[in-house]
Amino acid sequence: MEERKPLIQFENIVMIFDENQVVLKGINLDIMENEFVTLLGPSGCGKTTLLRILGGFLEPTEGKVIFDGEDIAKLPPYKRELNTVFQKYALFPHLNVYENIAFGLRLKKMSKDIIDQKVMKMLKLIGLEGYEKKNVTLMSGGQQQRVAIARALVNEPKVLLLDEPLGALDLKLRKEMQYELKRIQQEVGITFVYVTHDQEEALTMSDKIVVMKDGIIQQIGSPIDIYNEPSNRFVADFIGESNIIPGIMKRDCVVEFNDTEFECVDKDFNENEPVDIVLRPEDLDIVPVEEGKLTGLVDSVLFKGMHYEVVVETVPGTSVTVRMKVIKNNEVTSEDGKEKISANDFFVDIDDVESLDDKEIIARADAQAWYTETDELMSISKLEYDLKKEEGEYQVTFTSSSGLSIERTISVVDQKFVKNKKANEGIMAFNFFKTVDELEEAQAIDTDLKTWANAQAWKLSDESQPVEVYVDYDFDPEEVKVGTYKVTFSTAGQEMKIRTTDFVEEGKEVGISFGPEDIHVMKK
Repeated sequence: MEERKPLIQFENIVMIFDENQVVLKGINLDIMENEFVTLLGPSGCGKTTLLRILGGFLEPTEGKVIFDGEDIAKLPPYKRELNTVFQKYALFPHLNVYENIAFGLRLKKMSKDIIDQKVMKMLKLIGLEGYEKKNVTLMSGGQQQRVAIARALVNEPKVLLLDEPLGALDLKLRKEMQYELKRIQQEVGITFVYVTHDQEEALTMSDKIVVMKDGIIQQIGSPIDIYNEPSNRFVADFIGESNIIPGIMKRDCVVEFNDTEFECVDKDFNENEPVDIVLRPEDLDIVPVEEGKLTGLVDSVLFKGMHYEVVVETVPGTSVTVRMKVIKNNEVTSEDGKEKISANDFFVDIDDVESLDDKEIIARADAQAWYTETDELMSISKLEYDLKKEEGEYQVTFTSSSGLSIERTISVVDQKFVKNKKANEGIMAFNFFKTVDELEEAQAIDTDLKTWANAQAWKLSDESQPVEVYVDYDFDPEEVKVGTYKVTFSTAGQEMKIRTTDFVEEGKEVGISFGPEDIHVMKK
């Protein structure tokens, strides 16, 4: 079989809009003759910009667009051998179906006989024979879209560009048109370049999918390759539903996650390389506990018609709750009233005393100084303290650049932490003090709460390996009053989504089974 040659080549395409907004960051992509290629990604990823560059509606900041061996980056749209179908079909409302399709041919001054032959051929192709005299404004969305496609194809372009053409259709019609578009592409035998953010559309129609994010191509491959062997966490999460678990590639065909080694089919990773594991919901089976490679409690069961969608908590999250004591403004004012300084008492674990430096103490105490008239901040230029690695209370004095001081207490404690052996996690946080003003002025409350409470989580087997911490609270930071509030810090735990035709009860302990070929290993 003769190998198809690239019809379109994007070479290092960079696109920068106003305010140095870099939309495309060095795109390199080959599109073959007679190929159905889909540019897939979330809004703002650059897919439509790339399509518009190919169509000639935008000129790239850098790079080449090679079409059939010729650089067309500066060629106007009407001189390019391609046509575009947009989401809004842009049909001429004053022309009937026949005249809409014939419009481009009339511009080329073709004879009436040839125009008639070509239009009737297109009507047959799109399944609208007998509709030639129909008013396009009285047609359904699907019919209008077919007319727009016929109008583009009748000019016999080498490439048809489609910019989310199914976006305006309802779900049922959209699914029908996916198959219809693929049929049309195969019959006319030209290259289709299709833009969408709908994963199902891409998987259904494409010969090749180009997954994009933030102006960068994440992966290029067939629908089967993209789905079964995603190159990274973004692709796995964007293409279909995935269970994504951190793991360690111990050696070829052996991966470790959930503190257990499993056989897999992946190779060519470094030994003990941190990786991400993908387990697709449809590849997992619910089995008796004793037969499961993983076990957990059924958290929820949703009936989806053809199957049940079951969520099983395989690893419970780890949490710790502390008290936040909110007090009135805690500050010192200079004698002339022009300056203020404030700071809070805080707790520190005895094992962390040696690692505390001035910056950490200022952050933990939320120490700051400012001019009262302008609220302009002054620097904290001096700290005085004598901390020991012993339980007790120690005084610390914060002094501003102008000499204004405030004294606060650091309580050194032997803080206990919460262990979760099943999750191989530990988590710790401290009670802390805050003023009403500090809470109201907080810019990133979740991050600030973690800093104030020194909340941290780690793997029990390797304390140098941190675990992400989430925070939950039931107060409004902008309307908080003096009092004591509970703040809970927790890790995510692990839930597995499973698709099964068998019903299972919520709350039941179950096993989860899968084979080596169901484990897909990705680089971090």
